[in-house]
Amino acid sequence: MQEKNNTGTEKRIDMRYEGQIYRPPSEASSLLIQATIGCPHNKCTFCMIYKNRPGFRVRKTEEIKEDIQKAREIYGHQVRTMFFPDGNTIAMKTDDLCEICRFSREVFPELERITVYGSSQYICKKGKEGLKRLAEAGLSRIHVGLESGDDIILKRIRKGSNSRQQIEAGKWVKDAGIELSMYVILGIGGKDRSLVHAKETAAVLNRIEPDFIRLRTFLPKINTPLLEEIQNGSFEMLGPRDVLKETAALVEEISASSYLTSDHYTNYVNLDGRLPDEKPRFLELIRMAQRRDESVFRPTYIGTE
Repeated sequence: MQEKNNTGTEKRIDMRYEGQIYRPPSEASSLLIQATIGCPHNKCTFCMIYKNRPGFRVRKTEEIKEDIQKAREIYGHQVRTMFFPDGNTIAMKTDDLCEICRFSREVFPELERITVYGSSQYICKKGKEGLKRLAEAGLSRIHVGLESGDDIILKRIRKGSNSRQQIEAGKWVKDAGIELSMYVILGIGGKDRSLVHAKETAAVLNRIEPDFIRLRTFLPKINTPLLEEIQNGSFEMLGPRDVLKETAALVEEISASSYLTSDHYTNYVNLDGRLPDEKPRFLELIRMAQRRDESVFRPTYIGTE
């Protein structure tokens, strides 16, 4: 793609990215087009990703469209899925997000999926009609960090939403015809709320019935308030066997028809299949993992990214 610079000569425009770009493992093959920078909430005590960014902002729609067009020149017909980082792109104005979704499908008519991250409080700001408009424009999946269904834990980790809002947002997404991928953090309640975390999280998932339930196991990260809580003794982390016990309690309580996957390096057991049909197999896999020697599990460490 070419445009005139202030000397009147041609300069080349390449796809542009600001900061380190993060995407879910399930978007590993997706074209990444950065639509926003940072996270508008940016208060979660367990997250360090956007803490050193100057603040949340939305890129100019024309710049995003230029990058989409440039990607077409580079990748041609190869692109089948697209993901718009950064951390909470659902916070874009509905008109602008609709515009880049429609444009993406015009430029890449072969697209099978367009996906964003979106937290429940910003999904609720879109409203039912806004979500329906986004679905019509081509947005097909939203990745949402549920983390926990326990209101006490959600308040402790400063998630910015409660279980009622998480349920409302999840149902609105599904009613709009958009796929819902929800993330659960095993161990995020610490030892004192482990089984409560499992029970309350399952209760919320049962109310929503997301298309995907994705498990993550909590690891502390540098420069986060939750790491400080661990270091001062106010938060007690779960060990591998504790996490497996919590995982079993969660799976046992889930009655929703959802696809469960532990598609992340932090987890101690690989679960991948549909609930509730595969529940007996999942529980047997967890029991087998619990019988393994402690030395085979990955060590707990402080993450740097």
